[in-house]
Amino acid sequence: MKEYIERFASKKFGIYNHFLFGQPGAPAYGDMSREEETREWKRRTEAFDPEMIAYELNKIGAGYYFITLMQGFRFMLAPNSTFDRLCGFVPGEACSERDIVAEFIPALDKYGIDLCLYFTGDGPYRDIGCNSSMGCIHENGKINPWFIQNWASVLEEYAVRYGDKIKAWWIDGCYDEKIWKGAGYTDELLSPYYDAVKKGNPNALVAVNNGVKSELYKWYSKSELTSGEQTSFTHLPPSKNVDGALSHFLIPFGSGEACGGWCQRGARISRELLRRYISHVNEIGGVVTVDIFIDDEGRLDGEQLELLADLMK
Repeated sequence: MKEYIERFASKKFGIYNHFLFGQPGAPAYGDMSREEETREWKRRTEAFDPEMIAYELNKIGAGYYFITLMQGFRFMLAPNSTFDRLCGFVPGEACSERDIVAEFIPALDKYGIDLCLYFTGDGPYRDIGCNSSMGCIHENGKINPWFIQNWASVLEEYAVRYGDKIKAWWIDGCYDEKIWKGAGYTDELLSPYYDAVKKGNPNALVAVNNGVKSELYKWYSKSELTSGEQTSFTHLPPSKNVDGALSHFLIPFGSGEACGGWCQRGARISRELLRRYISHVNEIGGVVTVDIFIDDEGRLDGEQLELLADLMK
C-alpha cells in the first residue's frame, strides 16, 4: 500500500473528466423518451476514442487519469450485469455495451499513465425506476442497508473485473446528514464500498467525498486519499498527509459558474499560475487532479490542451 501511495504522489498531477449523459451542450436527461435516451447514450459511447485521449494526456504530461463510471443517472460507461439484473435492464439499455474502461487500460498503459475511476455513494438517484429497484436514496429518502448492499455489489463487479489496473477510486456523494438530509452516511455505512474496491485491488487508493470544505479532510477512516474537492486553486495542504490520507485536491480548470465549473471550457487561471499551484502542492507532498472539458463524444477541448501541454516543464 505504501508503494501505491508514494507512486500516486510522484505523479504530481492528473486529469479528470466528467463523461455523463448530462454533458454541457448536449441533450439533457428527461428531454427524450427512455428509448431515445438509450440510443443517445449508445451514440456517445460508440464515438468515444480512448486512444486519442491517452495520446493527449501524454502530451500534457498527466501522471494519471480519472473518468466517471456514472453519476446520478442510470447510464454507465461499461457493462455491468449486476446493475442490469437489479434494475431489470437488458444489456445496453443503461450500461454501455462497449467497455470503454477496458479499452482505456492498454491505451494509457503505453504512456505510463495510471487509470482511476469515479463512482458515487448516492447511486442513480435521478432515475425513478432505479430508485425503487435499488432502494436508492433521493431528496426525500434516506440511506439504507438494502441500497448500500445493492450498490456495493455493482461497484464490486467493476472493481473485480478491472483488478489492479485501477490504481485509485474517487467515490462521490457519500454525504452525512449535514450535507444532504436524504443521505446520512457514517463510517460503518461507507465500509461496503471500500471493501468492494479492495476485492478488485487490495492496494487501490480510495477517496470518499462529503462535499466541498475549506480544508482538506479525511471522511472515511480507511481512506488513503483526501477527496479534496475545491472550486479554486488557492488552498494548500497543511502537510503531505491529513489524518493518514495523502493530501489530494480535485479542482475544475474551466471558467464560468455553470455546473460549478466542472466540465467547462476556458480557463479560470493562467497556465503559469496553475503550474505554480501544482508545484507548491507537490513541494508539500500532495497531488492535484485537474478537471477539464470533454464533449458528448469524448473529445477534449483544444484550447485547454494547448494551455496544459507539458504543464510541469
